[in-house]
Amino acid sequence: MPKTTAILAGAAVIALAAGASSAETLRFAFQADVNSLDPHSLNETFTLGFQGNIYEGLIDRDQTLTIQPGLAESWEILEPTRWRFHLRQGVTFHNGNPFNADDVLFSYERAISEASDMVTKVAGIEEVVRVDDYTVDFVTTAPTLILPAEWDTWYIMDREWSEANDAVAVTNIADINSTNFANLNANGTGPFMVTERVPDVRTVAVPNPDYWRDVPHNLTEVIYTPIASAPTRIAALLTGEVHLAYPIPLQDIDRVDANEGTMALTGPELRTIFLGFDQARDELLYSSVEGANPFRDIRVRAAFNHAINRDAIGQVVMRGASTPAASMVAPGINGFPDFLEPYAYDPDRARELLAEAGYPDGFEVRLNCPNDRYVNDEATCQAVVAMLGQIGVTVTLQADTRSVFFGTILAQGGYDTSFYMLGWTPSSFDSYNPLFNLVSTRDPETGRGTFNVGGYSNERIDVLTAQILAETDETTRNALIAEAWQILYDDYGYLPLHQQGLAWGVSEDASLVQRADNVFDWTLVRIGG
Repeated sequence: MPKTTAILAGAAVIALAAGASSAETLRFAFQADVNSLDPHSLNETFTLGFQGNIYEGLIDRDQTLTIQPGLAESWEILEPTRWRFHLRQGVTFHNGNPFNADDVLFSYERAISEASDMVTKVAGIEEVVRVDDYTVDFVTTAPTLILPAEWDTWYIMDREWSEANDAVAVTNIADINSTNFANLNANGTGPFMVTERVPDVRTVAVPNPDYWRDVPHNLTEVIYTPIASAPTRIAALLTGEVHLAYPIPLQDIDRVDANEGTMALTGPELRTIFLGFDQARDELLYSSVEGANPFRDIRVRAAFNHAINRDAIGQVVMRGASTPAASMVAPGINGFPDFLEPYAYDPDRARELLAEAGYPDGFEVRLNCPNDRYVNDEATCQAVVAMLGQIGVTVTLQADTRSVFFGTILAQGGYDTSFYMLGWTPSSFDSYNPLFNLVSTRDPETGRGTFNVGGYSNERIDVLTAQILAETDETTRNALIAEAWQILYDDYGYLPLHQQGLAWGVSEDASLVQRADNVFDWTLVRIGG
């Protein structure tokens, strides 16, 4: 058994079986800071994963990503379009305020409000009804069996605390210097409480002494430090300054494994990295083409896809730690279309397609890319720039830190991009999530297509997505999903690149669990013996 597999298999056993015989400080580093402590500000894995140690949803997921009760003890479907949730009694927020139905209704209203990035998690809800202090009904617009699948990261906030601190409004992620109280302060029901928050420097948390359930960690303090520089982050791990540093550059995995006292944890991630085209505007914001939008032409989208050598990116840029993608979902996601193959690398055909579309000499366009979010994100974008250059397309790369990047390209920034990179892990682990969020036609009223940054639109996919939500027969539902992915593939609607791998560097003094969704759960950490 490989070293990393043995560690991953044993971590959960150690964390669950060892008693709280010692108490320690956990120190860890990520490549960028958590964007905000406001739990409704940004729908992004690291931000939500970090906040999930402080806030909680009505449901939870264990280390195998299986749904389990959270702030709701149980739930049932009373009618095809009515779900009833029975809330957990005796739970308090960090400031001592009791958790009840009013907080759920408040958190719903906040999640669908202006500047919220969580509207897609509660989409399809027609009404939320307070039955009593600890019972809430959710009335949906159509029958669905997957309503709560994403609610582990729809976090519940304290109505009283939010109102008292003028934090009813959601922090707009486009305003990185927001003075919203919830941006720098937190009051959840979760297992840890924030005691210090200095953006871009450090965030400190301590265990919640009144947490409602037993947890296996032995921590007395958690200190998180954002370290943007990969060499500095690796050095902090190798010298023992931190117990966990991630992501580890792929070229440094062997070095981490060879160092006494550290090891690399690697594994597949349920995230797809892709490029998207602005297909909504009549004219691109950042392009040499005037009076037209070349990305509205399927031949241009096809040319871009055939210009990309996904195998070369996987072998050279990703050092073998990625899988070329043919669709917007990874293996392991329900509805993964294993019948699709990545678009063939064919630069000659790409040049022919551009010429047929009226661009024999190519054109210029800007590519927005993060430089501190995904594994080798900027390097991947640089490879794309070079490959598109081979077919005559001149790409100007705009690489920004994740806070600037997300604040620019997402809805809060007005979708201010012509060509962009994005990564997506469906939080429900079902194809409906990306079809609704990334592919369906944008509809601000329902939240549909909120993360469809380029404004792709296909009426048949919209119809299929609605049917997928309501369909209760698994075989029929999966056939609908397959049809939707085939349509998108034939339409060259996006440019899927790869599924990236996970790479964490861990001290051998720490036991922890590396989840396939790349979420770091502090409650499963033990430091020392």
